[in-house]
Amino acid sequence: MSHLPAVRDYLHALQDRICHAIEQADGGARFHEDIWRRPEGGGGRSRVLKQGAVFEQAGIGFSEVSGDALPASASARRPQLAGAPWRAVGVSLVFHPRNPYLPTTHMNVRYFEAQPEHGDAVWWFGGGFDLTPFYPFDEDVRHWHRVARDLCAPFGGEARYQAHKRWCDQYFFLKHRNETRGVGGLFFDDLGDGGFDDCFAYQRAVGDGFLDAYLPLVVRRKDQPYGDAQRQFQLYRRGRYVEFNLVYDRGTLFGLQSGGRTESILMSLPPLVRWEYDWQPEAGSAEAALAGYLQPRDWL
Repeated sequence: MSHLPAVRDYLHALQDRICHAIEQADGGARFHEDIWRRPEGGGGRSRVLKQGAVFEQAGIGFSEVSGDALPASASARRPQLAGAPWRAVGVSLVFHPRNPYLPTTHMNVRYFEAQPEHGDAVWWFGGGFDLTPFYPFDEDVRHWHRVARDLCAPFGGEARYQAHKRWCDQYFFLKHRNETRGVGGLFFDDLGDGGFDDCFAYQRAVGDGFLDAYLPLVVRRKDQPYGDAQRQFQLYRRGRYVEFNLVYDRGTLFGLQSGGRTESILMSLPPLVRWEYDWQPEAGSAEAALAGYLQPRDWL
């Protein structure tokens, strides 16, 4: 029996709830929806909010896709499933705020089922959320991690939080820059131990916890004054986000390898970004202080 319909219903509703909350927080724009179909099987609905009062761009997509051969990016940790028929459903979002003092953020929750040639069908969950500030505030980072730790409490408590926090720090790491993408959060994949009900409950806790973690930061930082210097630094640091998504991100690779809709896969990229050769921040500046946050550390 497939569990996919139950997960699908939850993720459909999650996308709706987050869109409503972000529209309320922005107050100046609404999400535009694209419904798309995938020739190989399945489809989805991509929603993008552009040029809002708070969010320069906010994208959140729901997808339900299937195929005859599981792509390598999804079977790296399960080599026995390489080439197996598969089905997947998920919600993924990336929000790029206008104000440089409000962090960029990402959240993804997903579910896979695969049928090997011999044996029973295999299912697993993956997902998490992470935070990418340009001008970090300790109180914001501690709040973010406190929500992450608290939602882990019914699912192994501190041990679950530490394991998935560490996984997040390791996954969202730009090896060629020797820095994390941001200040971390939670990341997990291939989650199947403990039975479906427990794993699904944890995925729901992560999905539901995202707004609890992020919306208070929106309230704190959306109206903070800034100037062109802060804006230019934001655009420069967005370049690191692009580098990670195009070089390392398994979700991007999976979407492209599985023949997904390119516009939906790449809606995580910021609308404006800049690179500058060998740019270095002024010693002692707020821009230089960011480097101290881009290494794994305990926040609580």
